[in-house]
Amino acid sequence: MVPTATFRLLFVFVILAHDRRRPVHFAVTSHPTAEWTARQLVQAFPWDSAPRFLVHDRDGNYGNVFRETAAGLGIQEVPCAPRSPWQNAYAERLIGSIRRECLDHVIVFDESGLRRILRSYFDYYARSRTHLSLDKDAPIPRAVQPAALARVIELAEVGGLHHRYERRAA
Repeated sequence: MVPTATFRLLFVFVILAHDRRRPVHFAVTSHPTAEWTARQLVQAFPWDSAPRFLVHDRDGNYGNVFRETAAGLGIQEVPCAPRSPWQNAYAERLIGSIRRECLDHVIVFDESGLRRILRSYFDYYARSRTHLSLDKDAPIPRAVQPAALARVIELAEVGGLHHRYERRAA
């Protein structure tokens, strides 16, 4: 849940690929339902790109419609045990990172603003943010830049909250 400047609560739905901790899909709404959640699942996995397994918590938004949609996509659900966030540690870590590294530093006004902020953060997260478990690489692998490109420049990301450094030819 993300509070807005007008004291509304917005809900964020995130799908994360466990192999490289890469965010696959996200959506924002003020009224999550099982139908909306099922629609997000279909949008996240068009054609034949659905994973074999989907780990999720026991939220009420994973109702019958969601279960039927997952089964129709050939996805086997793996619900976590009640009150056991450690069973979905990668997703919990991502949610904590989103809060600490992004949402704690901005004021959200509405759904479109939150979508814009999260789109920028997820781009940073997937392409620039390093992970120790990935040998200090990002979820989308980066090329190693040769030291011969002498000049290092700073690139602001997520509205200046984070920075990426690259070598550029002089």
